[in-house]
Order: sequence, then C-alpha cells, then structure tokens
Amino acid sequence: MNEGIQQRVASSWREGLWDRNPALVMLLGLCPLLAVSNSVLNGVALAAATLFTLCVSNTIVAALRHHMASSVRIPMAVLVIAGTVTVIEQLMAAYTPSVHQSLGIFLPLIVTNCLILGRAEVYARKHRVHEAFMDALVMGAGFGMVLIALGAIRELLGQVLLIALLPPGAFITLGLILAGKNAITLNTGSKPNRHTRPDD
Repeated sequence: MNEGIQQRVASSWREGLWDRNPALVMLLGLCPLLAVSNSVLNGVALAAATLFTLCVSNTIVAALRHHMASSVRIPMAVLVIAGTVTVIEQLMAAYTPSVHQSLGIFLPLIVTNCLILGRAEVYARKHRVHEAFMDALVMGAGFGMVLIALGAIRELLGQVLLIALLPPGAFITLGLILAGKNAITLNTGSKPNRHTRPDD
C-alpha cells in the first residue's frame, strides 16, 4: 500500500515537473512567465505567489465541489482566486514593496492566469481535496521551476548581452529551454507531449 502511494506521488511529481509541465508542455501562463522573468528575484516571487494561489484555489474548489451549482462554479472559482491574489498582493506591498513594485501589474493578473483557472475547472472540481492539493503543488512547482530558471538564465546572460533582459530575450531563452527539453525527451526514448489533456 505504501509502495503504491509512493509510486503515485513520484508519478505526480514527474508529470508536474517534466511530462506535463504547465509552461513547457501545456504552454500556459506565458504572459507573466515572459514578462517578469528578467531576474531570479522576480521569478521566485511570482512563482511563490502562483503556487500559493493554485494551492488555495484548488483546495477550496475541491472542498466545495458538491455544493456549487454548475452555473456558478466558474464565477466562484474566479472569486476564490481573486480573493487569494488580493491577500498576496497586500502582503507583498506591506512587507516587500520593492518586489511588489517590480512585479507591477503582473501580480494582480495572476487572477486571469489560465493555468490557475484551468486546474480549478478541469481537475479540482472533479477530485478530492488532497488530490486537488497535490495537483496544485506539482503544477505550481513545475511552473515555478521554469519561471526561476528563465529568470536566472536571463539575469546571467544580461550581464554580457542586453537583449537577454529585453522582451525578445525572453522568447529566445524560453525557446532554447523548450528545445532542450524536447531533445532530452527524444534522447531518452519518450515521445514529446505535443497535446496533453489537462484533466487526465
């Protein structure tokens, strides 16, 4: 029994970090990913905010899934996400004002991140609380990993190449990361996920 649980957990982490990574496979949340990933600090801050929002929204949606009418489930999910993001934004403004200012409009725009609403709609509302929380944890970690890696690479390259810190640099760097992931996937004998159903 314990071995089966360990295998499921390991499989979930592999999916979130590699096989179904939201940023590298499903290509979700690319706007904030590209816009604020010009430094490690910005990457860490936005990754943490996104992860926290995902965990809270998935958990609440899963807990209330039997009590929400179909006609109001999406507005309710948006309300939960917006409330969570508002709390995060106020805390950042109070305790880390420089980071809050650096993230700018992209912090409140977490509300419209298709990754968060998508996981709430296609996964959390169909699964139990602990499963929805685990899904949020691995998907948020996968998204955050790419965000931080992108920020680190751009910040490092930006010391010698100004273009790395500019919007074109974000596209080029992400393209190189995507190419690297696909090359590794092909070399290990697995098929790259060109289309993945988000509710598997």
